[in-house]
Amino acid sequence: EQRRLLEKCAATALSSKLISQSKDFFSKMVVDAVMMLDDLLQLKMIGIKKVQGGALEDSQLVAGVAFKKTFSYAGFEMQPKKYQSPKIALLNVELELKAEKDNAEVRVNTVEDYQAIVDAEWNILYDKLDKIHKSGAKVVLSKLPIGDVATQYFADRDMFCAGRVPEEDLKRTMMACGGSIQTSVNALSDDVLGRCELFEETQIGGERYNLLTGCPRARTCTIILRGGAQQFLEETERSLHDAVMIVRRAIKESSLLLPTADSTVCVRNAGEQVQSLITNSAPLLSPCTPGTSLKLQNSMSSTNRTDDLGIYKHHKGGVWYGVDVTREDIADNFSACVWEPAVVRINALTAASEAACLVVSVDETIRNPRSSTEGPPSGGRPRGRPRP
Repeated sequence: EQRRLLEKCAATALSSKLISQSKDFFSKMVVDAVMMLDDLLQLKMIGIKKVQGGALEDSQLVAGVAFKKTFSYAGFEMQPKKYQSPKIALLNVELELKAEKDNAEVRVNTVEDYQAIVDAEWNILYDKLDKIHKSGAKVVLSKLPIGDVATQYFADRDMFCAGRVPEEDLKRTMMACGGSIQTSVNALSDDVLGRCELFEETQIGGERYNLLTGCPRARTCTIILRGGAQQFLEETERSLHDAVMIVRRAIKESSLLLPTADSTVCVRNAGEQVQSLITNSAPLLSPCTPGTSLKLQNSMSSTNRTDDLGIYKHHKGGVWYGVDVTREDIADNFSACVWEPAVVRINALTAASEAACLVVSVDETIRNPRSSTEGPPSGGRPRGRPRP
């Protein structure tokens, strides 16, 4: 029952979006994504990736971390593309030989001295690679580049490597799989290595993606969107973000409100009672008080040629009836799933009250009613030098 109601909330949020024709498909995907998270419902644990090509229905939900295959050197295709329960090394280390800088100068007298410098560079690189291999890691992910020598080294030892991994994906992998991002390879122990049940590289559309599923540390997921133009995919991402926020809020907040006529009238009456206690401020407070929502409903009702009094009537004994703009009539908002968490209305009323208090304070500071009605003080000689 809870899942069905959450799907209705997500479908309502997507009704006015560009992907409203596929709201049934995406509402289930959004609910599945939120239900995969832990009790904290962290938004950053839901990743959204966009792959051009295919239809909207080709979008999929991955129960884990997914990121696009990074740039690779020769020897990458020799590496295995699937591991069961691998150890994952998360690095912020550059594993490639760098060219000398333009302003660097090393003076040597013999060829042996030059060869010693070259050998030292290679020894430093191979020492790093040996330490990574001895740590037991099968998957090496680094934020910095991994060169062709390191790629071939890992391929010869049945290890997978990926360099230039985006920082966002690397941090999400750390939170989901455990371990920590290392800036050195001198302390690679089991405590700093991550783990997952399955790592594989698969083809999605015209791109290749690395998938990590069965993450033990934290529950996470990734939504892979498919579609045509890049602008359409970006708009789809924004629409899904709104739906995810609605579902998260509905899970966290146990109370919901329906935008019906009865609730609006009650709020309006409370606002008028507060307004009647404040003198000389009624014209200024009218745009800020909750009664504005009632005026908005009245204007919407008039625009759609709906009887203004219809929103106040209990249609056939129902108490959840309000304005239905699409059909230009009144409708049961409960059955139509036009809901909102109570905290949204509370925040709106809080903001309106703060705005009203601000207007009142400015009014009392600038204009004093007593000073405008009383005349100038009488008696006494006016100050200033008399005219000659």
